[in-house]
Amino acid sequence: MIDRYHLRYFLSVVDTGNFSRGAAACNVSQPTLSVGIAKMEAALGRPLFHRTNRRVELTDAGVRLLGHARMIEAEFAAAEREVIGTVDGGTLRLGILSTTPRRWTEHILHERRAFPTGDRIEIVEGTERDLRHRLARGRIDAAVTIVRDDDGDRGRPILIEGYSLALGTVHPLATRASIRVDELANDPMILRRHCELLAETSRFFTARGIRPFFPARTTGDDKALGYVRAGLGVTVMPDGFRDPGVVRIPLDGFDFTRTIGLVHATHVDAQSASHRQIAAALAAAATDDR
Repeated sequence: MIDRYHLRYFLSVVDTGNFSRGAAACNVSQPTLSVGIAKMEAALGRPLFHRTNRRVELTDAGVRLLGHARMIEAEFAAAEREVIGTVDGGTLRLGILSTTPRRWTEHILHERRAFPTGDRIEIVEGTERDLRHRLARGRIDAAVTIVRDDDGDRGRPILIEGYSLALGTVHPLATRASIRVDELANDPMILRRHCELLAETSRFFTARGIRPFFPARTTGDDKALGYVRAGLGVTVMPDGFRDPGVVRIPLDGFDFTRTIGLVHATHVDAQSASHRQIAAALAAAATDDR
């Protein structure tokens, strides 16, 4: 028999990443939590975690259980709120792709004040790969990220944007309508190490005989924009990035695009009020740029 506290122990380990932090989050000792998890595994006849000295990972059985555990705990919480007459919601864990403009996130968070659901929002930043791993494991509820064709009903596309050069306004090519790649032969390039098109961008320049000097490598787009604005170099970025002192100009032949939207984990209702409001806020933020 599985009790609610078993599920809470299970979810706590999933959310914190190991047994000791999971126990602390549940205000129990680690042996107590471990015994609870062991009882749960015995009742199910399946191990739920791969245990190593460094980390804890869900087994296939654990992954299958996770969505149900989330929904059951959410129903318990909803029942408690109904009985005691509160309107407070739960916590909505929202992933944010690290290569999305900061102002989009700010707009979503600003709009949350008008959300009638009472949900708190916990932001989790990451690369597309990291966010998809967290979605698959149920560690976040939804993510503002790149929507792929195989996302099906779990993906809600919001906008399609291209990639272009970011140059300082004092750059000699800053007034051009477009730029040929050979015109950048002597330009230093700011390397955005977290870019989802890093490999494709490298191949694009290399195939055309351009091997730029990299005066800076960064995983922060605000820093990349600052380097560009200061004249340290140029870089390729999604079109949504805009900043004073920086101009955006198409690069001839660089025709890549990405679809940004909201991708939901399997354990959540994509039509819930909070998720629809986040999608609307993202769409409004992107529309303001056009």
